[in-house]
Amino acid sequence: MIPTLLGIMLLNFIIVQAAPGGPIDQIIARYQGLDSNASTRLEGGGGDSVGSGQESRGARGVDPRFIAQLEKQFGFDEPAYQRFFDMIVDYATFDLGNSFFRDRPVVDLMLERLPVSISLGLWTTLLVYLISIPLGIRKALRHGSRFDVWTSGLVIVGYAIPGFLFAILLIVLFAGGSYFNLFPLRGLTSPDFDQLSLWGKVTDYLWHITLPVIAASIGSFATLTMLTKNSFLDEIHKQYVLTARAKGASDRRMLYGHVFRNAMLLIIAGLPSALVGIFFTGSLLIEVIFSLNGLGLLGFEAVMQRDYPVIFGTLYLYTLIGLILKLVSDLTYVWVDPRIDFETRES
Repeated sequence: MIPTLLGIMLLNFIIVQAAPGGPIDQIIARYQGLDSNASTRLEGGGGDSVGSGQESRGARGVDPRFIAQLEKQFGFDEPAYQRFFDMIVDYATFDLGNSFFRDRPVVDLMLERLPVSISLGLWTTLLVYLISIPLGIRKALRHGSRFDVWTSGLVIVGYAIPGFLFAILLIVLFAGGSYFNLFPLRGLTSPDFDQLSLWGKVTDYLWHITLPVIAASIGSFATLTMLTKNSFLDEIHKQYVLTARAKGASDRRMLYGHVFRNAMLLIIAGLPSALVGIFFTGSLLIEVIFSLNGLGLLGFEAVMQRDYPVIFGTLYLYTLIGLILKLVSDLTYVWVDPRIDFETRES
């Protein structure tokens, strides 16, 4: 996990440093009344490297002493390898630094946005599991039937549709785009949320979260549904099920008394991995489209502003949480299924 984490951070550090229009260019663009795109065109590429960047900025009439002060303030007066090393040392103690443009600690910014992302992720996970598991069981029991074929086609089509494209479709259809105006276009709550009653707050929250959750869930049904179906099919054809049937066990007792708990082991063990995909893969564009102030939108804004501490801080925590959940997933597999023995395989 540690080499993987360091490798991801190093690779992204190199890519971000090489991207044009760094933090100093952003400030100079604001200072001169230009947008960041104009700054990038004038700069001619390159990040905040010292040398040629100074000459081009100086040619644009910016005082070199002002540039040097900015580079010292942001730490760009040090070599890139030294900045990366200092960043990793600070991150080891979860000191993520301060935002360049918000003048606030990165941890505070993330904690402020975290409830939105958690809310979207948990509702999406709940919806996916409540639909996919019963659907997968039904498909396994009616394997090869017309119901099985049609539902497989539907979940595969849903898997093929990008979440952000489906989100735009939902907005056009149900958020006042061209047809119905049934749901709000943006935000997680209404402006008068604090003045509402308890029941009013609950309904207002659910009213706002409906379209984002549906858009985030559409691509997650296929994997879990097919995993559930195949897991149950594999258990149904095992010898202990045939023995239970020969002894006169009813289909209901056979399914929920024997097959269910064995087939669900694989699905339960895969929950941490599913959370990684739902929380960190599909939330960015959904949050941007529906203007939800979550971690995905925070990272997107940081990339647009070249706010390096926020970019690397969110990347570090995303990667760390993802690796930990992957480890929990592996440990859960061994815990729920004693037949898995990695030491025996290695020997």
